Amino acid sequence: MNLEKDFNEIYNTHGPKVYRLCLGYASGDEDLARDWMQESFIRVWNHRKSFKGESAIGTWIYRIAVNTCLVDIRKRKKHPPVREDRLSGEIDADPWGTQDDQIAKLYECIEQLNEQNKVLILMELEDIPQATIAQTVGLAYGSLRTRLSRIRTALLKCITHEK
Repeated sequence: MNLEKDFNEIYNTHGPKVYRLCLGYASGDEDLARDWMQESFIRVWNHRKSFKGESAIGTWIYRIAVNTCLVDIRKRKKHPPVREDRLSGEIDADPWGTQDDQIAKLYECIEQLNEQNKVLILMELEDIPQATIAQTVGLAYGSLRTRLSRIRTALLKCITHEK
């Protein structure tokens, strides 16, 4: 595959999923997600000659995107920003609220997962095939299925406030 020739097609095919993956890591911050997506594709372009074709191009791109997000998150943890919504202390009386509230709660719960589990569930939410996820993160397929089941259970408990 000639990545230089096909870069626009690759970007158009994988860009939306990479953006949504980054959006999950960015806890809904669209600007940050766009920055991470852009940085991911810059890295794809800069390292295009290192792609050997041993895995699907999507697997390679998702791994780059995950690494881009995780590296930046680690940098940010050293100097965390203060979020105004966390300071207000307001709590919604209706835990289920609107669909937007439900999605926000889901991402809050995802944010509490460890880094690898966050990667797994965000890729799962993007409908990336489980075989591709397993290959991307280096897990056996059976182990991945077990891990995803446990993650879903933990998220359900978090969303329903069972902790």
